[in-house]
Amino acid sequence: QREWLDYWTGERMKWWQQFANRKDKFRLREHEQDELAHYADRCFDIEYEYPWGWDELEGVASRTDYDLKKHTEYSKVKLSYFDQQKNDPETGKPGWRYVPYVIEPAAGLTRAVLACLLDAYSEEKGVDAEGKEKTRVLLKLHPRLAPIKAAVLPLVKKDGLPELAREVVEKFLKAGVNAGYDEQHSIGKRYSRHDEAGTPYCLTIDHQTTEDRTVTIRDRDTTQQDRISIDSALEVVKARIAG
Repeated sequence: QREWLDYWTGERMKWWQQFANRKDKFRLREHEQDELAHYADRCFDIEYEYPWGWDELEGVASRTDYDLKKHTEYSKVKLSYFDQQKNDPETGKPGWRYVPYVIEPAAGLTRAVLACLLDAYSEEKGVDAEGKEKTRVLLKLHPRLAPIKAAVLPLVKKDGLPELAREVVEKFLKAGVNAGYDEQHSIGKRYSRHDEAGTPYCLTIDHQTTEDRTVTIRDRDTTQQDRISIDSALEVVKARIAG
């Protein structure tokens, strides 16, 4: 029982931290004896440090054999398990029949979304092209959590750039990678818009694209830009998401 309670508390903590920017915002807290429900012999809370302080995100409880014994009581159906490979701890004889214990991880979607958004929200101080101070707001969602994986942006709404951009979007969508097309406002404003929406990668189609079939890929978190082949754009984005 303790082995599996330790296993599930460890697995659930890893699940919460795997995509987090700030892993130290998560912690395990064991319940005191006076906190335990009547059916539990041990229980842990995975807590998150919200703006108002540490609070429960998920509970992982050892409910002992309470659940299956109650089901047996009211259904009149035996819910025990017979293990031929183990000796009965009371008699020492081969074969052990017992009622299994239940380990219950209990998480809620609303709290999960809130924790992910709080973890991702970031404000970065910097300067604009004119040297004035500015604050960049972005959602540092892990690429696997971001609703839109890539935004495809034609630099201008002419010269065949929108058509090329839509071809790239269609290729992404057919491959099951959610991509968006965006042609409104300046390229800088579009970058900012997708930073705030948590889009991890922006692909810009410009006039050089029509000459050598390369595009600019911009990383949301670092703002670094690289030129890549338009034909490899899908695979590049998929590799970065996986990585």
